[in-house]
Amino acid sequence: MNRIRLLAIGSMLLIAPGMLAQQTPTGESAKVAAQGVVLPYVGDQLKVLTQKLDLSVDQQPKVKIILQELHDASLKLMQDKSTSREELLSKVKPLRMNADKKIREILSDDQKKKLDQYLQGPHGEMHGNLSGATPPATGKPKP
Repeated sequence: MNRIRLLAIGSMLLIAPGMLAQQTPTGESAKVAAQGVVLPYVGDQLKVLTQKLDLSVDQQPKVKIILQELHDASLKLMQDKSTSREELLSKVKPLRMNADKKIREILSDDQKKKLDQYLQGPHGEMHGNLSGATPPATGKPKP
């Protein structure tokens, strides 16, 4: 019985560093993560909007481009380490509003209503984390 436990613990210790390496952000994402700020991944945002709004196959690439532009602009702002959290929020908000406006131009009236309903409740998966708190685990490593 002790051998089985020892083998199990040893196996976990061998596997754990590999799992951590898969979850460690690199490049620009690592710099932002080091500041305690977590930006949502564009693919995750698109998945949420596709599910919530029933985006068509034609709408998805258009929305993805808008989300990628928002992500890139937000990332650029967050790289300035001298910016306070409040300043960051005030600079990111207009970017989000502009992205919202562009996305609404693509949506049908029914989808706009669904978006309004979705935005009424909590929707942190769309904005990421500017507070520095750890986001809930999704159970899958991010690239």
